[in-house]
Order: sequence, then structure tokens, then C-alpha cells
Amino acid sequence: MKIGSGLPVYRGVAIGPAVVYRKATGELPEKWDAPEQEQEKFDKACVEAREQLSRLYEQAKQTLGEEQAAIIEVQMLMLDDLDYLEAVQEEISTGSSAAAAARQCGESLAMMFASLDDEYMKARAADIRDVSQRVSGILCGGGEFRLPQGNFILVAEDLAPSETIQLPRERILAIVTQKGSSSSHTAILARTLNIPSIVQADIELDDAENCLVLAVDGFLGQWYADPDVDTLAALQVKQSEAAAKRAALEAYRGKKSITKSGKQVLLCANIGCPADAEAAIAADAEGVGLMRSEFLYLGRSDLPTEEELFAAYRQVAETMQGRPVVIRTLDIGADKQVDYMNLPREENPALGLRGLRICLEREDIFRPQLRAIYRASAYGCLSVMFPMVASVWELRRAKAICGEIRRELIAQGYQLGEVPIGIMIETPAAAVIADSLALEADFFSVGTNDLTQYTLAVDRQNAGLGEFYDPYHPAVMALLAQIAKSAKAAGIWAGICGELGADPKLTETFIQMGYAELSMAPGRILELRKLVCESEV
Repeated sequence: MKIGSGLPVYRGVAIGPAVVYRKATGELPEKWDAPEQEQEKFDKACVEAREQLSRLYEQAKQTLGEEQAAIIEVQMLMLDDLDYLEAVQEEISTGSSAAAAARQCGESLAMMFASLDDEYMKARAADIRDVSQRVSGILCGGGEFRLPQGNFILVAEDLAPSETIQLPRERILAIVTQKGSSSSHTAILARTLNIPSIVQADIELDDAENCLVLAVDGFLGQWYADPDVDTLAALQVKQSEAAAKRAALEAYRGKKSITKSGKQVLLCANIGCPADAEAAIAADAEGVGLMRSEFLYLGRSDLPTEEELFAAYRQVAETMQGRPVVIRTLDIGADKQVDYMNLPREENPALGLRGLRICLEREDIFRPQLRAIYRASAYGCLSVMFPMVASVWELRRAKAICGEIRRELIAQGYQLGEVPIGIMIETPAAAVIADSLALEADFFSVGTNDLTQYTLAVDRQNAGLGEFYDPYHPAVMALLAQIAKSAKAAGIWAGICGELGADPKLTETFIQMGYAELSMAPGRILELRKLVCESEV
């Protein structure tokens, strides 16, 4: 038996045969043509790569939803990146083969991105490698990896975005990778599939390939190659206990989330696209506490039209069957950038033009989204929420635009529902003046991720600052209590839609503070409902 460990990114226990995923990279050619012919080969390979990615995008959109498919669409856009294309052209002109130039330039560009301090830009290194290896593989005639039949535990050095999307999700018992992070594509896939997973594992691919049985403990972040009888038995017990706990949670399906003392809280889902609303219904969510509408803008070459946005919002409203849905207006900026908006490059984008600031500066972007939300309000119970509010005047100006939009649509003959207007409390400034904001807003929803980041002056995307990013810091807790108190005094409700909304250690604390809604990943809802229903607060 061999034992090792890594970073756990999804809880659970899996036992089964291991399949090692090795990248299929063709051998570089020993002979090649003149630069003109090699450039022509490269251009044709880019066309083929774009066609492959286009097919893969449609497949991913059908099986995983728009949010996950956007990963592939970003790669399609990268095939038009001038830095990459010009670097390859220069390399070919000096006598390199098209295949070698594609691979070498892609690796150089990826290493440059990987060396940057910004975590979002670092993550782009995997996309650059993936797309350049695809082009190089086409030029080398490399074949694609074929997975065997049956269920298996997937082991790999790492998984590129396009690889995670192509995997047979229904047959994967667990994922173990040597590289990756809690925010990598591997981790995203694992959370989407609800399967145990470990990244940064100290496992040798040959050991995994040669073992008969591999076991993964996603609770502890441990792996076992050919576990002995006692270890296997203990893991099987742990696996059965976990399955029993999941099954027991079904007893809370359909129940209201009410404590023993009679305090009720809505347990809602965070979603990113219309397909996620179906997952929210399947998870027995009592509503959508946060629809991250920026995912309708990412992975595109131009702005979505009013009709496209309306169709998406209407689909969510109808899917949720009358349950409340809170749509956050566009929150582009910081770690979410789109080139086609031509936003200025900033040294500190987390403190720059983002969230509501962009919408107030660019009404040509803001108004179509608001029109779409108001039009979709006729098909469900929709609310609109503004991100990154720091001052009362910002909220008043946004509300004024909403009033204009509503009057326009009514004059044009549209039937509209009531659309409450709320704000995300993400800045310490908003928390401190919450009493004043509560007089203008219909509700609050706290984005605890950014509130913690800005309160502690710690970049939440910088893995090296993990011990300093403390969401339980007394200052953060004090602000959360003040926000809830201000909302209650003004007679409006307040919710939590950040990571802490699903933190069982804080559920009772939030209820005691007076929060009326907790919004989270759909898979956590029944777990939190059990906790609420058993609570004495």
C-alpha cells in the first residue's frame, strides 16, 4: 500500500480503478518546409482548432451550461490573440517548423502569465497552454486520449479546461491531480459533479497506473494505492456513512427552513446561468439569492443584446416557478475582464472601474440589461441588485435610471411585475453607512468575500495570503452585525450571498443577527436546512 496526500477540494470517499490521463502530444517533425508553407500550415491548423473548439463549446453548453462552456469560448478568442500569432509568425520566419513555433510560443506566453501576481491572469496560463498544444497537436498529427469503459478514478498531472469539459462526467468517481488549486478548472469540475477530489497530490502517475485499486478521501485530502484490508474497510465505512448522511438529508426536502424557536430563513441558490436554475430547483432551493449575470457577458466577442438578456432572465424566472430571484447587474471588472468593452487597464482593478461604477459610466451597457430585467419581471418574482455600492448618491442615480426604464416600458405597452431594488454590501463604506442606504434600498445582500477582502486589505485571490484572509475576523463580524441591525431598523430584509452563507459554523450567528436569507451553491441547501431546523435560536 502506498499513501499520499494533497489539497482537498471536494468532500467524499471514492474507491475504484485508476485511469491515468496522459496528454497526447505528437512528435515534432524532423523535417519541414519553407517559412511560407509552414505559415500556411499554421493558419490552417488554427482554423481546424477553432472548429474543434466550436464543437466542444456546443457540447459543453448542452451538458454543463453556459458558465462552464465560457471556458472554451475564451480559448476560441485566444486563437485571435495578436501577441501569440505574431510571435509564432516571427518564429516561423526564422526557420522554425509551424508545430515547434506553436508549442514554444504558447509555452513562453503561458510562463509569462504564470509569473504575474494577479491570480486571474495566472489562471489564463492554463488556457494558453491548452490552445497552443491543440494547434501543435493538429500540426503533429497527434491522436486524442481514449478513456476506457466503466467507472473510474481519474488521475492526471493536471487537466486543461477543454479536457475537463470532454470527460465522461457520469463515470468519474473522483479526481486526483498533481497540480491545480482550489480555484482551478479541476476543482470547478469536481464541485459541478459533486465528486471527491484532491489537487496538488504527491502521487506518481506510474504508481496510479500500476495499482489495482485506488482510494480517495476527499475529507482529509488523502489517497491510497492498493490499500490494505483494514484501510479499505475503514474507508468503506466512511463512504457508507457519507452516503447515509446525504440520503438522510432528503427528509428535509420540501420543508421550510425554520428554527425550533420559530425563526424562518430562506435558503437560496447562487447561480450563473439559466441552466443553473434547474440545479437550484433540483436542490430544493427556496429561491435564487444571487444570479451572477456577468456570465452572460463573458466568453463573447460583443455585448449581449437586450433580447438575449431578456430570454435568459425569463428562462430563470419561469424555471423558478414563482420563487424569488435576485439578479445582480453587471459586475465586470477586477478579476472578470472582457476585451470588447475596451475598459482602461488599471494597476489595481479591484479598486477601479467595476460593478455599478461601470454601469453608471456606461449607460449604453446598463440600460439594455435593466430593460431585459424589467421585461422578464412579468414572468416571475424578480428583484434587481446593484454591486459595489459605496455611496448613497450611487444608489439614487441607479434608482433614477430604473424609474426611467420602467416608465419607458409601460409606455411601450409592456406588462411588468414589481421589481424590488437592492444592493450588495461589499465595501466597508457601505457597511458603515448601512443605516442611510437602508432608507433607499428595498433589501441588502452581503457579499462576504469582497467585504472581507476590503475590510482586511487582503487580496482574496492571492493564495500566499491565506492565513491573513480571515472571514471570521472580529472587524468583519462587527460589520455584519451592523448591516443586519440597520436593515431591521429600516424595515427591510438582509441576506448573505458570499461564501459565508454556506458556512455551518455561522448559520446560527447569522440568524441571531437577523439575516433573513442565506444564498449558496445548490448542493449545500439541504445540509444547511437540516442545521436550521435543528437549531434552538
